[in-house]
Amino acid sequence: MLPEKVRKQAADARALGRWVRGSLAGMALGLVLVFYTAFRLDPYQNGQPRMMETHLQLGLPPCNFKVMTGLPCPSCGMTTSFALLVRGDFGNSLRANAVGTLLAIFCLAFIPWSLHCAVRGRSLFVVSMERVTLWIVIVFMVLLLVRWVIVLGMIGWDKIVK
Repeated sequence: MLPEKVRKQAADARALGRWVRGSLAGMALGLVLVFYTAFRLDPYQNGQPRMMETHLQLGLPPCNFKVMTGLPCPSCGMTTSFALLVRGDFGNSLRANAVGTLLAIFCLAFIPWSLHCAVRGRSLFVVSMERVTLWIVIVFMVLLLVRWVIVLGMIGWDKIVK
């Protein structure tokens, strides 16, 4: 059993201020809106699942990287992945962008976690928000780049160097 002083320090480290609590609630609301938007999009074309460019339905321009190079960017297919996942089309969500599927699942888990922390005023399972945030960003960026290298490899080196 830990001494009282150590337990109190650990509990104080997990206590959240108003600003953090409000931010967590705001992020949860923002993610709910993201999933609502994903649900409103149609990730199918003529009955077949799209693999990318679902974001065009939002009035956004085509991917600049793809327009300029003819190759998909690291995040191509992410909006489509979210839209497919909210419909339960897990396999096609993975095909559109596997990292997008993982990010969507993470975000779905983040919503109740952040609301719980905002209401209780204490972080659940997390001692350092900064450290966890940094690691989450690093992990997702590495996964995104690894997935991109795999996609480019599947397209073929000949197309890339031409």
